[in-house]
Amino acid sequence: MEISGFFMAIVVGVIIGVLGRLVVPGRQNIGVLLTIGVGIVAALVGTFIAAAFGVADTRGFDWIELIIQVGLAAVGVAALDRAKARG
Repeated sequence: MEISGFFMAIVVGVIIGVLGRLVVPGRQNIGVLLTIGVGIVAALVGTFIAAAFGVADTRGFDWIELIIQVGLAAVGVAALDRAKARG
C-alpha cells in the first residue's frame, strides 16, 4: 500500500466512522480513535461485501457500497459502546 492509499483509508475511515456514529441514536461513550478504527474496518469490510455482491464497481457514485459501510460502522460503534458500558 502506498502512502497516499494509507491516508485515503484514514480519511474514508473518519467519514464512515462519523456517519456510522450519527446513525446510532443517543450518546456513544467511545473515543475518536475508536470511531476512526471502526470506520476504517467498516470501509474495508463493506467494500469486500459490496464486491461479493457485484455492486462495488458501478457507474457513478457507489451508494449501495456506502450504505453497507455506514451500516457496518453503526453496528461497530453500537457494539463498542455497549462493550465499554459493561466493562
